[in-house]
Amino acid sequence: MKIGILGAGQLGRMLALAGYPLGHSFVFFDQAPGESTAGLGTTHIGQFTDQQALATFAKACDVVTYEFENVPCETAHFLSTKVPVYPPPQALEVSQDRIVEKTFLQNLGIATPRFEAASSETELRNACQKLGLPCIAKTRRFGYDGKGQARISDLAEIPAVWKTLGGTPLIIEGFVQFSRELSVIAARDVHGEIAIYPLAQNEHIQGILHRSEIPAPELSPTLRQEAQAIATKVLEKLSYVGVLAIELFQVGDHLLANEMAPRVHNSGHATIDGMVTSQFENHIRAISGMSLGSTEARARSVMYNLVGTTPDPKELSIIPDAKIHLYGKSPRSGRKLGHVTLLNPSESTETALSTKVTPKS
Repeated sequence: MKIGILGAGQLGRMLALAGYPLGHSFVFFDQAPGESTAGLGTTHIGQFTDQQALATFAKACDVVTYEFENVPCETAHFLSTKVPVYPPPQALEVSQDRIVEKTFLQNLGIATPRFEAASSETELRNACQKLGLPCIAKTRRFGYDGKGQARISDLAEIPAVWKTLGGTPLIIEGFVQFSRELSVIAARDVHGEIAIYPLAQNEHIQGILHRSEIPAPELSPTLRQEAQAIATKVLEKLSYVGVLAIELFQVGDHLLANEMAPRVHNSGHATIDGMVTSQFENHIRAISGMSLGSTEARARSVMYNLVGTTPDPKELSIIPDAKIHLYGKSPRSGRKLGHVTLLNPSESTETALSTKVTPKS
């Protein structure tokens, strides 16, 4: 099958690497030449608003997917008139606006942090007073890796926050005293079959995922079941096809859904080495009509992102059982350049890796 991918970054690269052994070929569409997918398939360069370029791209594909959720909904809908698009465009519509997203989740009976909308500085102040301080202000659209958000601890900070966030429509969320951040990654195929991975426990530095551990330690059966129920509700409501990630806060013995990503997810990268079937392979299986693979864990897997700069691979390779994945991208502050996964690491092994890859504050 010829699979088209909107976007040509590292997630597209890893999708292609998972799909080639299954006999598929890949075509990418991106708005600028990228580095990550070099040599992995044909890349069409064009604007997401250029229907002629999109139509040419569609003719080269049997099915189209995407590697990031900021693809314009209009682009996905246009392509869906030419070729199947998975996940469905409705998943983009739900996930691209944080107010729409949290309203969607609450309508499914899924708990989320308390939130208010704000389209002016006055509305921002009113929302903060209603929710109480501290609270978190986020742009409704386009934020990622900690970008487009700010914590408000004092009402005097509101004018500066409103200006910093660009004077755009915001979602204001009540502050959540969570014990840890988790994520659930699940897949649903074209036949409606669902497979759910063990939950991941995630740690962030400056808003960017730093460490992810699968399966999450000390997880009760009740929490596992709750996370699986959350994922299943979303997948079925959207008639979803592909891999979905939902970021969660653990608060006591319950979960709050923070955000969803209609794509393969950074917190699932450890599935490449640690699971019977990676999230990338299962995404390709799902959208191509194949049966889903097992989501069983082969080992306890701990992944660290390589952000901004990349240590010498030779230096990383001396760490026992380090699985190194570099994306072929040039260094830049805050940029994800690769990741390293450890399988069943000892405390000393993980400390050795952490010392080399933890960003300096």
